[in-house]
Amino acid sequence: MSIARNEGVLWQRNAMRSLAVLLPVAAVAVLAVSKWPLIGSSAGRLGEADGAWLTVAAFAAFMTWVCSATAQQGAVVEPLPPGLLLAAQFAASAANHVLPAGLGGNAVNLRFLIRRGLTPTRSVTALTVRATAAVIGRVVLLLTLLALFPGALHLHRLAPHRPALPGRPSLIVAVAVLLTVGAVLLTRYAGRLRARLRSFLAAMAGDVRTLHGNRARVAALWGGSLAFPAMHAAVVVAVIRAVHSPVPVSGVVVAYLFASTAAGWLPTPAGLGSLDAALGLTLVTAGASAVAATSAVLGYRLVTAWLPLIPGVLVLAVLVRRREL
Repeated sequence: MSIARNEGVLWQRNAMRSLAVLLPVAAVAVLAVSKWPLIGSSAGRLGEADGAWLTVAAFAAFMTWVCSATAQQGAVVEPLPPGLLLAAQFAASAANHVLPAGLGGNAVNLRFLIRRGLTPTRSVTALTVRATAAVIGRVVLLLTLLALFPGALHLHRLAPHRPALPGRPSLIVAVAVLLTVGAVLLTRYAGRLRARLRSFLAAMAGDVRTLHGNRARVAALWGGSLAFPAMHAAVVVAVIRAVHSPVPVSGVVVAYLFASTAAGWLPTPAGLGSLDAALGLTLVTAGASAVAATSAVLGYRLVTAWLPLIPGVLVLAVLVRRREL
């Protein structure tokens, strides 16, 4: 009975996780079908894009993997082989487009660090330090740019005749429900996780103290964490220029940072669907037309996801075959 009960609970959890992943993707699929003429026009405009700017976008996409490798090295005291580290980040980006919420990329990096001689606990700690630095870096960039360019986004362009979203009672109720559910879950599982969390945080604190005693590692961790979203924003800027949309650079960068931060809360593979929709909307608020914004999203995905996907999978297979992962 206990085995059957555990299997039932496990099945329910997997079903809920799968549903959480599929719902945003399904919603975007329905939206894509309803807006297919717009997508067709946007794809045609992308086909006429400036090749020089698309080359700049491709270079910026390559630099995202360099920044990712730099940040990963900054999260580890031991020196890592640069070539293999860069290859692992390229492979991790491909894995990220298959599994939700960064699970694929984290699994690749975890295996890479363990193969380099780190213990599983220290490897997980390194990934946590890097992820924390990435979140802080993205938020710091967003808040800094919002302070410098407070008028970069204009939400009234989305629905000029509707009331502001924060004033809608349904949104307030939804937020309250989410907070309540989160509090209940935290209360229920806090006792079970407290001991493990305490030991993990102690190990993490020790590694953070060691890292921040090394100036080179500090520069690599925080420099890579700040440069990574900046390079992704540069990809969007280059694609916007390629499709000849006169949107200010400040507006495009703020639009990407805002969209990627919001999309990070949804567990879809590489932000598939959630980032696409959020980026399209924020680019419209930055001044792009609907066609130009959709073209920019398609171009961004082309350069950062679709074109590197097959080479990334091949690199992943080679690393696994050579027992580097």
